[in-house]
Amino acid sequence: MRNIKLVLAYDGTEFAGWQIQPDAPTIQGTLAQAIEKLTGEKKLPQGSGRTDAGVHALAQVATFSTESSIPTENFLKALNSNLPPSIRALEISEVPSSFHARKSAVGKTYRYRIYRGSVCPPFLTRYVWHYPYPLNKDAMAQAAEKVIGEHDFTSFAAVDPERGREEAVSNVRKISSSEWKAAGDEFVYTVQGNGFLHHMVRNLVGTFLLAGKGTVPPDEITRILEARSRAAAGATAPAHGLYLVSVEY
Repeated sequence: MRNIKLVLAYDGTEFAGWQIQPDAPTIQGTLAQAIEKLTGEKKLPQGSGRTDAGVHALAQVATFSTESSIPTENFLKALNSNLPPSIRALEISEVPSSFHARKSAVGKTYRYRIYRGSVCPPFLTRYVWHYPYPLNKDAMAQAAEKVIGEHDFTSFAAVDPERGREEAVSNVRKISSSEWKAAGDEFVYTVQGNGFLHHMVRNLVGTFLLAGKGTVPPDEITRILEARSRAAAGATAPAHGLYLVSVEY
């Protein structure tokens, strides 16, 4: 039995997220179908985490076991020929049986893109949040710095009905980097941490936007964290501006 590691990129627009669902196209389900076509095995690849409907990935990591003897180089080419153009396997390797895409991960990096131009080009609209209204970028940058370090991020976590009682209830995460940068007509948020809660990055972006609008002072982010209440934070930013950039092991 071989343990295979995949690095994937995908456009999440037409998918109902990563996790397999009975009546909707998902990344995990589509990948499982492609693997079955190649190996004849019904395998459910495990991802580093679940991306929501509409969220994209530049380097999602997945693992699955197989008895297939297809060399990895050939497997990569054959897998891509069985996947839709919106999902690409970028890398494939054989890893020790102890390696698990989710359990072995020690950190992730996410990026969120806001397009600031007055008119969003049609070929960008699926990949950015178009927000052409006035924003104080310095205030947003100051607000983003407030979440660096180890905090309880309950205020920025969506209520997850799929989270079972057996799972750890701690919402404490450690953020090592949190910053906004201008990139042409875009204002881009990049955050790196040891883990992220459901909707956490999108909720952070929605709250930082309030700082940019002058509704919430940057220092208020500390109080929002301490409140440990979703009601204290801002609205959830749209999914299509978010990217899983990388997973660290």
